[in-house]
Amino acid sequence: MSLTDQILAALTLYGVPVLFGVIFVASIGLPLPVSFVLVAAGSFARQGELKLASVMLAASTAAILGDQIGYGLSRWGGRRLVNRITTRIGGAEKIEKAEALSKKWGGAGIFFSRWLITELGPWINVTSGITRYPWSHFTLWGVTGEVLWVVLYVMLGYTFSDRVQYLAEILGNLAWLILGIIVAIILGWKVFRYLKPVKEEAAPKKNHASSGLGESAWPTEETSR
Repeated sequence: MSLTDQILAALTLYGVPVLFGVIFVASIGLPLPVSFVLVAAGSFARQGELKLASVMLAASTAAILGDQIGYGLSRWGGRRLVNRITTRIGGAEKIEKAEALSKKWGGAGIFFSRWLITELGPWINVTSGITRYPWSHFTLWGVTGEVLWVVLYVMLGYTFSDRVQYLAEILGNLAWLILGIIVAIILGWKVFRYLKPVKEEAAPKKNHASSGLGESAWPTEETSR
């Protein structure tokens, strides 16, 4: 029996406490199939085995608490503690990727790593703590992203209760597709803003040249004599 099957079996037997525990430890950094677990929890809620409100509340609370612990420990312990931990359990490459994402995108990186690039979420927590990213901003972006993540995946499972396995197969590709669309929109907007001043600067020059041509072509009093 795979780890995913064991988690689903425990979720069926013990319900929301198992969901809370799995989401909590995954948010701290333990690699678990949490997105699929959320979809499965939504399916169980549709079938009446779990209460939808309890699933939403427990998963959101667990994810937010896990984020806060990862952020707090890394901010308190600093890079030395993080390096010591990654030396023992691995994850140095993910830390580097997360740190690059944090520097480039800031709060948006925290937000998107909650629900879109979820595998980088715990590492973003660590790098945000190391770099002493403002706690209030981290909490705002983190809570918003985690709630969106929980609602999105639970409602997918709730809506498509009979197609959970199919959803599990396409979730990864769907996340990268959404990410690609978002990046394309951002890049397109930046290109638009970059080109817009160039067009605005070219327009006055063209108008100035046109006005000068008009003045020279109009006969003056001296030329008419």
